[in-house]
Amino acid sequence: MHILIANNLPIPALKYGGTERVIWWLGKELSRRGHKVTYLVPQGSSCPFAQIKIYDSLLPLSQQIPEDIDIVHSNFPVRETLATPYIVTMHGYEPKGGTFDQNTVFVSKRHAELHHSTSFVYNGLDPDEYGKFEPSSSRSHLLFLAAIDRVEKNIKGAIHIANKSKQKLAIIGGSKFNLNRRIKYYGLIGGEEKNSILRTTSALLFPITWDEPFGLALIESLYHGCPVIATPYGSLPEIISKEVGVLSTSMQELVAAAKDHSQFSRKFCHEYVMGNFTSKQMTDKYISYYETVLSGNQLNPTEPYFTPDSFTEKYPIHS
Repeated sequence: MHILIANNLPIPALKYGGTERVIWWLGKELSRRGHKVTYLVPQGSSCPFAQIKIYDSLLPLSQQIPEDIDIVHSNFPVRETLATPYIVTMHGYEPKGGTFDQNTVFVSKRHAELHHSTSFVYNGLDPDEYGKFEPSSSRSHLLFLAAIDRVEKNIKGAIHIANKSKQKLAIIGGSKFNLNRRIKYYGLIGGEEKNSILRTTSALLFPITWDEPFGLALIESLYHGCPVIATPYGSLPEIISKEVGVLSTSMQELVAAAKDHSQFSRKFCHEYVMGNFTSKQMTDKYISYYETVLSGNQLNPTEPYFTPDSFTEKYPIHS
């Protein structure tokens, strides 16, 4: 197949950029399997394993599809008629809600349910970008890995857990926060600099207060053998099993888990990701959806839709 992967942000993502990284990993795996991949992405993009076509946001998508494309995979909503077969991945939420194309897929079961759909594909990472798993490496701190300026990510909750458990905390992401002596801020980093911190992390703190669509930080941490201490909101009950983490709405239980998480096997956490959340599993699922559309079928029986009043922006964490 010749697959056109469209996105409205440039690639590659060198530091932060969830969607850009996911579509990079997908295109790389498709190329490994012998498919031809072209990215339709903004000026400034580059890629060693696929062609780049420059996306113009002022033009209809239909006018930017090369003639030899078998299927289009758009990573932003399609609001027009396309003659070429296509699917659409929604990676987040439309704040004002609305209806979506019948060939839209989401990034977790919960994410799909909130859009009245059953079509979803879990994100999967490329192990090549994360290096060798080192289970015996020294673990010196907890980790918060998210955009800290987003209230729903709950950096204050993570700091509270670290302080109450008397653990050191590393923070990756967002703008600088007022810190204390136990907390070290690394800012927006990527590549080996980020991996070196993950390798020395004892557990990820993820005390979100919203319906998280997926959460790449979860599988990045698990890849390096870090169990997850989090709230059970959004996709998390689907991704974090009792063998790889603790999910609780009780701050007391989250603090206790941060103090002692010795019951978790670092090797099992790593193998869990390798068996469920890599670009190979993600690509398998997307190819099955491509084939469904190419055979003339729709991915959803009716248009998915989202209403903001069905979405909880502030879930509780009890003391």
